[in-house]
Amino acid sequence: MKLNEYDHLPAGLLESPASALHHVLDGPALIHLEGKNPQPLFVSILQHGNEVTGWEAIRRLLKGHYSFDRLPRSLCLLIGNTRAAKHRLRRLDDQLDYNRCWPGGIHDDSEIGKLFRQVTDRAIELAPIASVDIHNNTGLNPHYAAINRIRPEFLRLASYFSSKVVYFTMPKGTQSLAFSRFCPSSTLECGQAGEVLGTDHTLGFLETCMHLDDIPTTPMGEDDVYLYHMVATVRVHDDVLFGFGNVPTDVAFRENLDALNFCELPLGISLADINDCPAQPVIATDIDGKDVTAQYFRFDRNQVETVREIMPSMLTLDRRVIQQDCLGYLMERIHFADHIEVTDHDPLPEGLRRSDRPGEPEG
Repeated sequence: MKLNEYDHLPAGLLESPASALHHVLDGPALIHLEGKNPQPLFVSILQHGNEVTGWEAIRRLLKGHYSFDRLPRSLCLLIGNTRAAKHRLRRLDDQLDYNRCWPGGIHDDSEIGKLFRQVTDRAIELAPIASVDIHNNTGLNPHYAAINRIRPEFLRLASYFSSKVVYFTMPKGTQSLAFSRFCPSSTLECGQAGEVLGTDHTLGFLETCMHLDDIPTTPMGEDDVYLYHMVATVRVHDDVLFGFGNVPTDVAFRENLDALNFCELPLGISLADINDCPAQPVIATDIDGKDVTAQYFRFDRNQVETVREIMPSMLTLDRRVIQQDCLGYLMERIHFADHIEVTDHDPLPEGLRRSDRPGEPEG
């Protein structure tokens, strides 16, 4: 797989919806657009082909007054999975999840992993002011931002989008996690695809970032950001037949399961009815991949019941997403002042090149 790089917008690009981008781009593309400030903002979109808000926001950004006005800052735009976008799917069955293939993940040696290593090397050379990876949810969630390092500039960047911020270090191989080694980075979760509010919100955020002179590193107040730590991934057992509502399956999850996202759930709440299935129909794993199911759920009363207070996020009703990725995540509220990083050391993934950023040695 070859990385296509452009120093201009290919003809017909902005006129194409996400599902038609494959007519213009035959694979992932890195597009460099020059602005008044040469230090670029790096923006990643369509890593998942059905998450189109990022592309719609970029189209509106570039088709508006920037179609004749110069950009206030250079823009480095990565357009990801156009093949899956053609079919309006997260990924195709013969593809890896693009947002699990960046340096530091388990798919480094895959074809797309090698391509994303090239993209990361290129970004290190460009030393962007920040990296923004734009996504949608399939379930009901508020708009929120996610970060991979608890540092003032990361929190500040995320706060330009939402006061709700999630700190995560799993899954490995995400774009924002790879880029967090060398610049402030954030993932935007912009609600469900196709919602105008999500596009409006994302467009406003991008405009803000394009006009920044820098990202302040001064500490933020405790009330400025509500920070949550992603502590577990919840998956459905591979051998379990599942559904939602009153259906004859092994596990019948609540019909409105995704309405529980970002809600503080008490112990003893039931997420599903259990019929005939493995003793552990759902599996929770921590950030190290360790099975921690017993810390969160019990199954001995024909229910999937919580055994402690939890706050879920990204719970989805989309069967394909559940099978390809997960049912959702569990979070805990943390006070960022107790977890702020004090080191300036930015360890790069093995094999990546350090750019000639001021004051930083090669190696």
